Amino acid sequence: MDKKLDFILKGREKSIGEETILQPLPHKDFRFASPFIVLHHLPPKTYPPGSPPERIHPHPHRGFAPVTFQFQGEGYHKDSLGNEGYLNAGEVQWMFAGKGLLHSEGPSKEFLAHGGTYEFVQLWVNVPTQYKGEPAWYRQAGPGEMPLMISENGVDLHLACGKYDTVQGPLYSYTPVIAAFGTVDKDSTFSITAIEGYWTLLYVLDGVLWINEQEVQSQHLVVFNKAGDVINIKASTDAKLVYLSGEPIEEPVAAKGNIVMNTVEEVQQAEKDYAEGRFGVLED
Repeated sequence: MDKKLDFILKGREKSIGEETILQPLPHKDFRFASPFIVLHHLPPKTYPPGSPPERIHPHPHRGFAPVTFQFQGEGYHKDSLGNEGYLNAGEVQWMFAGKGLLHSEGPSKEFLAHGGTYEFVQLWVNVPTQYKGEPAWYRQAGPGEMPLMISENGVDLHLACGKYDTVQGPLYSYTPVIAAFGTVDKDSTFSITAIEGYWTLLYVLDGVLWINEQEVQSQHLVVFNKAGDVINIKASTDAKLVYLSGEPIEEPVAAKGNIVMNTVEEVQQAEKDYAEGRFGVLED
């Protein structure tokens, strides 16, 4: 049975540090699809050679996994645990914040020196309460490590996490999640078989798609009804997308700033721990 499109949500502009991103989730018409809490899209941004540093300065995370799909350019990140590294176009970084850390990110110095176009999607993936106090960790995967999710001509969707049909993504989530991203050529048609009962989302970064006979413009997020399992897609133009499907986490969500917990009291404790320096120290 075809899945119904319950919501088509336009990303609204939101300022984060020196960046202006689009945020279709959460939205005034639809809040959470836990495990999916937040989706941010930095649309293509062109930097001339020799651009000055531009970063999202050190900020705290606790209780969830920020996941970055790098579409264009090269990012650089570091945290208060001593982790640092680069994220290149076509790569995905799955960062589990766990019990807490400080993190900063932005275009790398090398990228800014040469100039170019920068674009990414960042997703916040919730975790069940028993994992929120676990130590933080990182995983990263490049195009060669992520198998193609769909084998149709003109469709280049790489599976970052979860199992789809006979292929398995290399990245790990504490709750079952299927995450894929990539491009679709104009006039290509294909179908995705979703797991009934999961929260299923599809974000169109660029281009126009017909999804189960409804038109979806660029910079819009589709939230599907949990019933049904068939998603039919036809590309009216070349397009870029992120596809997500996850087993619901049936627990309360208390989110504030960059903290995702189960209760307001837990959020307040996280803020207190951060203020008292328990998330560590990170120079910009």
